[in-house]
Amino acid sequence: MQVPLFRLQCGTNSYEWGKKGSSSAVARFAAATPSDGFTIQDDRPYAELWMGTHPSNPSKDVTTGRTLLDLVEDNQALLAPSVAARYGNKVPFLFKVLSVNKALSIQAHPNKKLAEQLHAKDPKNYPDENHKPEMAIAITPFEGLCGFRPLGEIAHFLQSVPPLRQLVGEDNADEFADVVGRTGDNESEEAVAQNKKALQKVFGALMSSSEADMAVAAKALVDSAASAGPDFAGRGVAATTGSTLAELVTRLYGQFGPDYGLFVLFFLNFVTLQPGEALFLRADDIHAYVSGDIVECMASSDNVVRAGFTPKFKDVDTLVSMLTYNYAPIDEQKMDPANYPYATLNRTAYSAGSSVTLYDPPIDEFSVVQTTLRGNGAKATFDPLDGPSIIICTTGKGKISVGPTVQEVKEGFVFFVGAAADCVLECEGETDDDEFITFKAFCEVEENGNGTL
Repeated sequence: MQVPLFRLQCGTNSYEWGKKGSSSAVARFAAATPSDGFTIQDDRPYAELWMGTHPSNPSKDVTTGRTLLDLVEDNQALLAPSVAARYGNKVPFLFKVLSVNKALSIQAHPNKKLAEQLHAKDPKNYPDENHKPEMAIAITPFEGLCGFRPLGEIAHFLQSVPPLRQLVGEDNADEFADVVGRTGDNESEEAVAQNKKALQKVFGALMSSSEADMAVAAKALVDSAASAGPDFAGRGVAATTGSTLAELVTRLYGQFGPDYGLFVLFFLNFVTLQPGEALFLRADDIHAYVSGDIVECMASSDNVVRAGFTPKFKDVDTLVSMLTYNYAPIDEQKMDPANYPYATLNRTAYSAGSSVTLYDPPIDEFSVVQTTLRGNGAKATFDPLDGPSIIICTTGKGKISVGPTVQEVKEGFVFFVGAAADCVLECEGETDDDEFITFKAFCEVEENGNGTL
């Protein structure tokens, strides 16, 4: 019987926004597993490491060279019948590591219905029919733009940032401020609908302004950031100070020059995450990652609708029309991880403060567990899952056991674990302070009350 444990060789993507050379976690993790012709080049950006069965960059079994997609297609038991029945003969999630040196595009990912429409109309730019909700967990300090700010903050910036006000138009800015003044704090269904309509109108006005006007406004914005310092943008708001905004505008202008994204940042929450903190982004939620290293998990899709901070294809009309226009403080977009109840720590792990933490977004395709084992011999034993999982080590060294099979694990090693397998992780540290950190993405299909999927 085939042991359901495979070490994987995973492909990278070298986009301009990635960190260069060995400063990139993606490069270091990829280099940990031998592959034909892969060596870290100091001047090359390494942006993404892909772990999964997505055909754009499928992972491979290190031993046989076969793709993970081939393996699970040949043996559905690796996925579990319930997972294969719902999602087909593939891993239903795409697991990634991202190393971000330069801001990614202002973007959103389409819902399932829109993805099908976009793929049918433009398969070159929208390569599949799936939605793409996603979750990001920081492994180094991280910065991003995620979701629309509270409406009062946006109204403040439309009044206190003249180049932004100029681009959206005086009348549009005043109309938005009037709506927010009347209904901004009202949580009734009617008021929220009015607020979203007003937000879409003013955001659409920004994105439809001419490139010539935007370029002039961008120069004025950068000049103001340089001269105003902490007084920039009316000293900012509680969540984002004037000094922080001035630095962001200056940095992003240095990366992209005149760009609509310089003004979009006044509409979006600016978030910083420390290692272990996480965000969940639903389909149709606007966002842009700015800097840092993360593990990211998403439904298995490569659909992106872009509108700024990118030389790639932009689809501004689709982005403006598709967004949810949900608005909330950033703390409401951060995830609240919980203790994972289906793992048992041994005495060494427990006494050293080891942890097994669950990140469980409100979707079916994936969840992620972070395991931090402290000290030599610290061990976590996991109950079998009725679905597939992919594990990556981001710090330290140890070993993974599935049944009688034991393999060493080092930073950057990636493993696929098939359904119904007992799995044990153990730290092999040289001191009591050494940490062995892994992230495991997995999928299980739960039955409903009448016993059907």
